[in-house]
Amino acid sequence: MNIIRRTLKLHGHHTVVDVSVRIFGPTKDEKAWSCRWEIDWPDRQRTNSGRGADAIQALLHAFQMIGSELYCSEEHRSGNLMWNDSWHGYGFPVPAGIHDLLIGDDAKYF
Repeated sequence: MNIIRRTLKLHGHHTVVDVSVRIFGPTKDEKAWSCRWEIDWPDRQRTNSGRGADAIQALLHAFQMIGSELYCSEEHRSGNLMWNDSWHGYGFPVPAGIHDLLIGDDAKYF
């Protein structure tokens, strides 16, 4: 069961398509915590997991991995991916190494 969801919008030629981002509750295995996430792009699904020493670190890593996926995507580079009208960016942090890719409010607050 997912714990949180965000729906982004991908604007195309006279269409707007939902891009669903889902984050699942952290789970513990023998060595670490894991937090699975999924992004439903119009033409593919991206699934991965953030891992960490505890549930909070795994969740933070999942957020950063999602941010990386969004900011490194062709959909971002096209300028057609949006979250909502009151926030410029997607509302996800990224690792320090790609902080320069952040736009708008994301660049200001993350």
